[in-house]
Amino acid sequence: MLDVGTKAPDFCLPDQNGSERRLSDFAGQKVVLYFYSKDGSLGCTRQALGFAELYPEFQQKGAVILGVSKDSAAAHHRFAEKHGLPFILLSDESKAVLQAYDVWKAKTDHGKQTFATVRTTYLIDEAGLIVWAKDKVKAADNPRQMLELL
Repeated sequence: MLDVGTKAPDFCLPDQNGSERRLSDFAGQKVVLYFYSKDGSLGCTRQALGFAELYPEFQQKGAVILGVSKDSAAAHHRFAEKHGLPFILLSDESKAVLQAYDVWKAKTDHGKQTFATVRTTYLIDEAGLIVWAKDKVKAADNPRQMLELL
């Protein structure tokens, strides 16, 4: 996980509609950048629905929500459409951004080492600095927690 007070690494990733998005596109706005493992999984769906439910309140506070996983843009499109998600989902199939934000981690599952995304959320201020960071966030609680931080 990256340290609070550091500059958030810029990136360019396709969103659920295939448009290229850069973190720097949102300069001057607060950004809730959350990393999750898989579209459609129980925890990830719960987290996304929480952000969707509170989305108008995030907008009132001038915050942008960006969800990132290694799923394809097409998978993100289906996920967003199925659940009516009003915010941006970004596809990092190469895992370059997952690695840059230190959320792609080794884990041991039944004695075998694999890699997976650790559910992590960053709050980035208008100047692009990380002002809050937490890994292993609770999917159901994270959206409300982020709104309260704003």
